[in-house]
Amino acid sequence: MEDSPDDIPDLVAEILAYHVERRIRRNLTYGYHARRGVLCRMRGRVDFLRTERHKLLQRGKIACTFDELTMDTSRNRLVRAALDVLARVVGKNGLARRCRSLAASLRRMGVTGERPHRGELSLDRFGSHDVEDRLMVAAAKLAFDLALPTEDAGNVFLSLPHREDRWVRKLFEKGVAGFYSVVLTSQGWQVDTGKMLQWDIEDKTSSIDRLLPSMRTDIILEHRARNIRTIVDTKFTSVVTRGWYREETLSSQHVYQIYSYIRSQERQTDPLSLQASGLLLYPAVGCLVDEAVVVQGHKIRFATVNLGVSAVEIRRQLLAVLDD
Repeated sequence: MEDSPDDIPDLVAEILAYHVERRIRRNLTYGYHARRGVLCRMRGRVDFLRTERHKLLQRGKIACTFDELTMDTSRNRLVRAALDVLARVVGKNGLARRCRSLAASLRRMGVTGERPHRGELSLDRFGSHDVEDRLMVAAAKLAFDLALPTEDAGNVFLSLPHREDRWVRKLFEKGVAGFYSVVLTSQGWQVDTGKMLQWDIEDKTSSIDRLLPSMRTDIILEHRARNIRTIVDTKFTSVVTRGWYREETLSSQHVYQIYSYIRSQERQTDPLSLQASGLLLYPAVGCLVDEAVVVQGHKIRFATVNLGVSAVEIRRQLLAVLDD
């Protein structure tokens, strides 16, 4: 659609490779595969008809139908096939080698079956224990389409999302978090999204747990080698609002929120928490803002990103707000 930092195959390959590497580090999800075989002991369910027909008991054997735990699931086979496809079409040699290496790693781990068909994939369901596979599988499916959704006329139709305020806010948050996860992780950063923070409670009454509000951050960026920890909170609203005595002022609620995120996590046993910084990130509405203040040893930055410019410029802005 426009000049992009990456071609679509390279973009998809970068995202898929990142998620596959992450899942391999945390162990790929296993699944059960139905098998039939003649065994020397009973396992699963007995196939009496086959056992009698072939007189297996007389030879000390029995025919059984059983489920076997395996890594060669339809989900993992789809991912391996997607890596093979992308390795042939990406433009960057380093990225192609990365895809081939990951595909070979999956084969060594036992993912050797053919690419699953659509009917087989339609039966695949995500549970609470394997929800982290969802993004990896979505990127693998995108690798076979190599198409991005737009609002222009085309041959494939998708449902139009409801443009509710909550949906747009979540889209902005997920977009920023996904960008930082893919781009910064390879540079030594650790990117955590949706992390719950705990209050430093010294004493409490019996019913306070059900009344005390929880704290959930959008993004936490951490680079231990450089002693940096930044808590990023995205807000899909104007960076300034009308105040009691001024025409423009920062939202006090947003300032109090990021301040609580930073100060409530201070621990003497965690040196990074004592110098953590905060970033409130807004879309540009009428004006560009990039201001900062140091409060009690913690830097808090207020910045905007213009979403109406090209993808190259948006990428530059998202990285620039982290420069210090």
